[in-house]
Amino acid sequence: MSLAQVHYTSSAPGDEETAGRFTAVGPGVSGALLAEIEPLVRYELPGGVPARPSDDELRALPQAFGYFVLSDGSRLVARSAAVRDTDRAGSGVRFHAHAVRLPPGVPLPDDRLPVETWRSPHWVAATPGGPVPDPLTPPPGPAAVSEGLDDFAVSRGPWLAAVLADLRRASDAEAAEGRPVVLVERQCADVARWLGLASVTLPRESAERLTFTTYTRRPESSTSRVVGVLPEDAEAARAAGLRVHTCAGPLPADGGPVDAWAATAARVWRSRSPELFREARELPGEPFAAGPLAVTALCAGIELGPDGRAAAAGWAADRPYALDAKRTGQLVEALTSPAVDDRTGPEFDAAGRLFDALEGRCPASVTAPLAAMLVTEAVRGGNGSLELPRRDAFAGPEGAVVAERLGPEILTELADTVGSRPVARTVQLLRVARLLGVDGTTSLPGVVDRLAPALLTEAAAHEGPPGFAPALLELLDEQFEVRTALLGALDRLAPEDPGAVARFLERVALPFTGTQALPHLRMCAEVPEAMATLGGDRAAVWHRVLRAAGLSPFAEPLVLRTAVGLVWEDRAPTVGEARLLLDAATSDAHRAAGTWARLVDTALSPSAAGPSTSGTSASGTSTSGTDASGTDEAAGLAHDLLRGFPEEIGGRQRAGLLLLDLVRELRTGAPEPGWAERVRTLCAQAEPVEPALRERAYAALVERLLAPDRPGAELYDFVHGEDAELIAAYDRAARTEAVRTRLRTQPAYAADCFTVWTAHPHAGRAWPPVAAALLDDVLRPAVRGMSAEDVAEVEATVGRTGSSGRADAFRDWNRSSTLGRLGRRIVGLRGRR
Repeated sequence: MSLAQVHYTSSAPGDEETAGRFTAVGPGVSGALLAEIEPLVRYELPGGVPARPSDDELRALPQAFGYFVLSDGSRLVARSAAVRDTDRAGSGVRFHAHAVRLPPGVPLPDDRLPVETWRSPHWVAATPGGPVPDPLTPPPGPAAVSEGLDDFAVSRGPWLAAVLADLRRASDAEAAEGRPVVLVERQCADVARWLGLASVTLPRESAERLTFTTYTRRPESSTSRVVGVLPEDAEAARAAGLRVHTCAGPLPADGGPVDAWAATAARVWRSRSPELFREARELPGEPFAAGPLAVTALCAGIELGPDGRAAAAGWAADRPYALDAKRTGQLVEALTSPAVDDRTGPEFDAAGRLFDALEGRCPASVTAPLAAMLVTEAVRGGNGSLELPRRDAFAGPEGAVVAERLGPEILTELADTVGSRPVARTVQLLRVARLLGVDGTTSLPGVVDRLAPALLTEAAAHEGPPGFAPALLELLDEQFEVRTALLGALDRLAPEDPGAVARFLERVALPFTGTQALPHLRMCAEVPEAMATLGGDRAAVWHRVLRAAGLSPFAEPLVLRTAVGLVWEDRAPTVGEARLLLDAATSDAHRAAGTWARLVDTALSPSAAGPSTSGTSASGTSTSGTDASGTDEAAGLAHDLLRGFPEEIGGRQRAGLLLLDLVRELRTGAPEPGWAERVRTLCAQAEPVEPALRERAYAALVERLLAPDRPGAELYDFVHGEDAELIAAYDRAARTEAVRTRLRTQPAYAADCFTVWTAHPHAGRAWPPVAAALLDDVLRPAVRGMSAEDVAEVEATVGRTGSSGRADAFRDWNRSSTLGRLGRRIVGLRGRR
């Protein structure tokens, strides 16, 4: 069919009324389309063009060749070029635009792409007087733009991958409203060659979406997806925020990562093999997936980088049926080439998936190189996450060769005890040794003894399941002897840090449901559910965990240590819980398990001997601000611990327990003489003693000293001991409400206190002022509130227990109190008068 042609000529120099005019318009081009076409075909001379250029200078000016999509769906192919102005003398410069409109849905003749008409001989530089041939119908043969593309691609090697990646993005259907990609070249013909590269590299539908112009001075206002500019306009394009590729200057610096498809396409062009793009498009996959192109390139002998090789292996692993036997062999040969020395972890992972996909589909001779490469990397490369082949892959002679080469290296590294080795590395070595049939029985005990604590350490360093977990579970599933040895090693470790083992088992579900006893591991596995089910009842949790061991503490004392560590890892047992633990086994069992130390800590903890406000009740019993039964339990626990572990408990702990035991004896029994001295001595030996324990001991001592049945020698030692802290504790206890009540209600007790508080007036410097203050502040108010009969009984009791002189002293003391009251009353009456 005949396509409509349009000619446009710029105005003559000096004519500012119009920018130009259409000099010829073919049929079917409306005025509205002409208004749309006019800005697309306008031409702006480069800077620095002389007013009267020579013929050579005129020919050197750039030509703007473009391909545009119009609003009605039609397309426009146009060329705008500078021409000499012959209308006036002086030979100035105008431009002439020649364009062809393609109606919607009408392809170019011979189904060519627009860029292929770049060098058509039918483009004209003047308005013709009659019909001219259609410039979109070039003569038969290859288009001029495709000639020399290989050489051009090689010359643009440093920019090739980045430009192809941007041209691919520009061709995307969703990029219609995006800003253009700017190609900076000294010659607009080279911009056309870039578009020629794109037309070969991209799928046909993508290439057809690439609207372009090979030359413009205003790229920021262009509606094309690709524009070419001269070097002088490159900076303005960058300032406008456009994606600029300066292909006419110094070599580019590293512009960042380029996707695998673009990098592979660049290698194909540099290898002068553009026919591979067509072959790759015949393989299944997304249009710009790197896999098909990478597979095609590798099979053709083109070397690719790690990303390209990984893409090829991954694609082939997903579609092992897509390649014939010949190309499968070529691909494996390329992937396993000894010349490759830059393989990466993702590449090895993809190669492992390819091996799994090909095994059983291909002869062992095809897959053996992949298997050998994978295990070699596992041993020498340290890739702990690598998916290994199955064991039967090394059953043939190829496996024997690999085992002979790698076996000594594996055994040497496994036997090395210097430094630390990651868990993943040890697991990988053990798995490869089994694959290759390498006998590591001799080194296995040492390996698992190092592996077991490393499992706990590495797992504790991260949240969630550790990365080595899948490979470890596969190892234990594959090798019974390793599973038995490793579980045994972990079971032996559990009593030392059962909490760490329990947390590890929550993250890694080890298989220990077989016939091995593994009491400690079973306890560690039981504790999370027991805690969730029984809540805060730690005694019940302890019983349940202990039952999970399947062994009695009498038969295996260490289960005590594991159970205690699991249940009371983050806190000390209470006194009641400690009593439960002590009664659950013999002292020998606790001694072997080391749990006696936890019981000692409980007995000496501040909560066991908390602060109290103590005194004596009216009946003579002790009172305390805290739960007396809890304190008695702690003291009783201390007594039993001293009796059960006499050789193990020493130093300040022994002194602290003896102090608690003395508290028990002071309150419930008949302690050995020398109470005050023993309290002072034991406190000194227990330093740094808990303040609560010191206060408890002082309170128990002064409670006995305030009792009427205390030995006189103990009171004498106390009074003359000059211990200010003990005397202050006595003072506090004597001032409690319980003592005051007893003084008011029991004359005999009041008489006893009067005797004590007046008996030692010269006992150093600490006691006399305290005794005098107690007489005035505590006893005098009590006696003042008594009846005359009770006062008389106090006086008589003082005389019977002391002497007549002491009774006289009481009468004088009491009289002075009475006279003092009477005197104050008389003074008051006189004042009122």
